[in-house]
Formats: sequence, structure tokens, C-alpha cells
Amino acid sequence: MQKSSINILLLSGAVILSIAPVLMYQGKEFKATDSINITAIEQVKPGYKPWFEPILKPSGGEIETFLFATQAAIGSGVTCYILGLYRGRTERRKNDETATVKQHHD
Repeated sequence: MQKSSINILLLSGAVILSIAPVLMYQGKEFKATDSINITAIEQVKPGYKPWFEPILKPSGGEIETFLFATQAAIGSGVTCYILGLYRGRTERRKNDETATVKQHHD
């Protein structure tokens, strides 16, 4: 398979994975996991008090969303860096092995 056709397939898959959930759950309400967990805990054990409170509470939903997006970006950056590092090491080993084999044959 050519490199350009693989890239097109990967891009198409990313677009489908991005759009499919939006189309599947149109009109449904999305809730944060924290609020769902608090509701479930209150049903099981009424009067439950959390062990600790956050040091800084975000002033609005936009700030909370920004912090979550920043955390996701940092995580994906670290993950991509590590994957690139390992890929580079693998390619360097292959090149070193190829050079070593060529030297032995000469």
C-alpha cells in the first residue's frame, strides 16, 4: 500500500471516530462523571461528606473545560513524544544493523 493511501485511510478513520459519537448521541444531555458519581453516592449513603475539597474551584464551566483540554493536550503530547522516541530508536537500530551487515560483506 502506498504511503499516501495509508494516510488517507488514517485520516478518514479519525474523522469517522470524531463524528460518529456526535451523530449517535444527538439531543442527549452529557453530564460530567463527577456529578454522576456524587448522585450515585448520595443514593447509596445519604449524608456522605467528601474527605477533602479542591484547593481552587474553577469559577465557571469554561475554565473547567479549558483545564481539562489542557490536561488532555499535555497527556497526548507526552504520549506522542514517547512513541516518536521509540520509533526513532527502532529506525536507528535498523540503520545500524544494515550498516553492520554491509561492513561484514565488504
